[in-house]
Amino acid sequence: MQAFYAENFDREMGCTEKEWLGWLPEAMGAHPYQLVAQAVSARIDGGTLTLSWRVGEPRVIALARIPRLLVSFRFAGLDEAQRYRFMKRFDLYMQRGGG
Repeated sequence: MQAFYAENFDREMGCTEKEWLGWLPEAMGAHPYQLVAQAVSARIDGGTLTLSWRVGEPRVIALARIPRLLVSFRFAGLDEAQRYRFMKRFDLYMQRGGG
């Protein structure tokens, strides 16, 4: 988890699009959103978040192939504290661990 989230940033996620779409409803919480193609528009605390993504080439490490999803986050009308609050929850729901 980060201490600060800019209004606009990009991330590389180690998941398939199918996995991402399965996790997305819980990560969005109570915030209404609309899914169109490879993008989501959401209303958050009087502002908006637009997520868009595309499938990247898998990352290959020796014999391992890790899927990549390239995701853009675009906030509008949310201050630093509102972005942090939303992303804290979002990141917790998207976080995956092994072991």
